Amino acid sequence: MTTVQETAAVRYGIWVLCPAVGAAAVWGLKLAAAWITTLRWFPFQGVFALVTDIPEPWVTIAALGIGAVAGAVLALLWAAEMMSVDVAPDRVVLRKDDLVFDFGRAQVESAFVDGKQLVLLSPGGTELARETSDLSRTRLEQAFTGQGYRWRDADPFASEFRMWVEHAPELPAEVNALFTARRKAISSYEHEEAAELAREIRKRGVSVRDEKKRQYYRCER
Repeated sequence: MTTVQETAAVRYGIWVLCPAVGAAAVWGLKLAAAWITTLRWFPFQGVFALVTDIPEPWVTIAALGIGAVAGAVLALLWAAEMMSVDVAPDRVVLRKDDLVFDFGRAQVESAFVDGKQLVLLSPGGTELARETSDLSRTRLEQAFTGQGYRWRDADPFASEFRMWVEHAPELPAEVNALFTARRKAISSYEHEEAAELAREIRKRGVSVRDEKKRQYYRCER
C-alpha cells in the first residue's frame, strides 16, 4: 500500500508555527496600540484604547496568550483540511478530518487531479469522489500507477460540464435546491458546507465542479 499525505514537517509544524505567528502578530498590535489610537479612522478604537490602559506585564501576557490561541484555532482548521490517500491493490481510501471514503478496486476505473481536487472515476464515468487537497500531483500519480490504477492527465468529461443556473430544467427540484444552498455556502466562504453539499449532489447522480464562484455540473451516465 502507498500512502500520500502532507510531510511530517507540515503536519506537526503547523502546531508550532501557527500559535507562534499568532502570538507575534497580536504582540505587534499591542506594541502599536498607542500609535493606532491616534488614527481616528482606524476601527476598534475602543479596544486599542483599552490595551493602552492595561499595565505591564499583564498586557503582554494577554496579547501573547490571545495570539497563541488564535493561531492554534487556525492550525486546527488547517489540519482539518489536510487529506491523506491510501492506495492499495484492492482499494483506495481517502481520509479528511473525521471523514473516510473507502472504494474497492472494482469501483475505481481511474483517477486524476483537476486543479487542487483529486477525482476518482467509476467504470461508468461516475465521479466517486472529488476532494480538495494540497497533495502533490506527482506523488498521487506515482501512488496510483504504482498500484496498477489508471491515471488520467485530465478530466475526460470536462466538455460535458455546463454552468448551473437556478432552476436548471434538466435537474430535479431536489438537486436544484442543493445547488442553491451550495451557492450561499460558497458566497459565505463556508467551504466545508459547500463540500458536503457537493457530496450530496454527487449521490444523486450529478457531478459538480467550481470555477471561481460559479458552479458547473454534468449528469452522470
